[in-house]
Amino acid sequence: MDHFLHSGLWRTPTLADYQLLAKESEYAAWVIYNRYYLNHFTVSVHNLPAGYNTVADFNNFLEKEGFRLNDSGGKTKTSPDQALLQSSTVARMIEAEFAGGQTHAISGSYVEFAERRVLPQFAHLKPEEIRREHRREGFEANNADKIFESTYAAQTSKGS
Repeated sequence: MDHFLHSGLWRTPTLADYQLLAKESEYAAWVIYNRYYLNHFTVSVHNLPAGYNTVADFNNFLEKEGFRLNDSGGKTKTSPDQALLQSSTVARMIEAEFAGGQTHAISGSYVEFAERRVLPQFAHLKPEEIRREHRREGFEANNADKIFESTYAAQTSKGS
């Protein structure tokens, strides 16, 4: 399995092919170059210690440490029910080598942060009684669309 995930099913694109595809879909261009690399992972901030366990607190911490946050749709993306809050860093640019030996800076991976709040029917539980099933599950398409912009030029090209 490890060999499969580290072997491409397609050749490394040329820079011209990458750039042409990026005009149609920046995400597709990211995938065609990076193959199975990790696009992002998510940290469940509600599991962190107090002072870091909300998206608002964690965003403040990150910005104080010099991390750039994706601001597409606002730095915090909130579900309509207010029970899922998400944010993410902006991908850093990496030097990529394309077929033919050309190099060009492209976006790397990013980190997403999620706060899944306790559902109303479990609001009576003490903090130590709260388990995963007591929290908001699932995803929000509108939030996910904005989070995925963490690798897009509109985010990566902004100054720090």
